[in-house]
Order: sequence, then C-alpha cells, then structure tokens
Amino acid sequence: MTYAVTIEYRSDPEAIARNRPAHREYLRGLVAANKLAISGPFADDSGALIVYNAESEAEVEQLIHGDPFCRARVFERWAVRPWKIVMANSGLMP
Repeated sequence: MTYAVTIEYRSDPEAIARNRPAHREYLRGLVAANKLAISGPFADDSGALIVYNAESEAEVEQLIHGDPFCRARVFERWAVRPWKIVMANSGLMP
C-alpha cells in the first residue's frame, strides 16, 4: 500500500543541513528496496512530503523512525495517510 506522509521540520537550518546527506542516503536505500515512491522538501524547507510503499502504517512508522532526520530530531511532527495513486506524469519526475 502507498502512504503519503507530510512532515514538519523543527526550525533549525543548521541541523537540517548537517543531517541532510545521511537523510538522503537513507532515502536512496529505501528507493532501492522499493519502499519509497517519491520524496522532497517543501520549497521553504519547513518540512517535506514523503510517499512510502509499505505493508502497513506500522511499517511506515518504522521507516520514519529509522530516518536520520527523525533520529536527529529534525522531524518535529508528521501525519501518515493511506494514499491511492490514480495518475502520474513520469515526465515531471526527476
């Protein structure tokens, strides 16, 4: 199942910058494991949208808690919602 997660970051640009390389490496691992569909920060760096492929909401929570941003307390709060992908434009994807 696909889950969309909206995440709010704490207001600490230095912590975000310091932990971003490890966070992105973690996400690359999730892509390789087919656990991540798409992700990216909001333009103002106040948070992010991450779309996971997981068996359950509990698995999504495990993936979130394993993220270096979560362990470094960059993630302040998040909301997990089951999500149905109906259409996608692969030409707009990086």
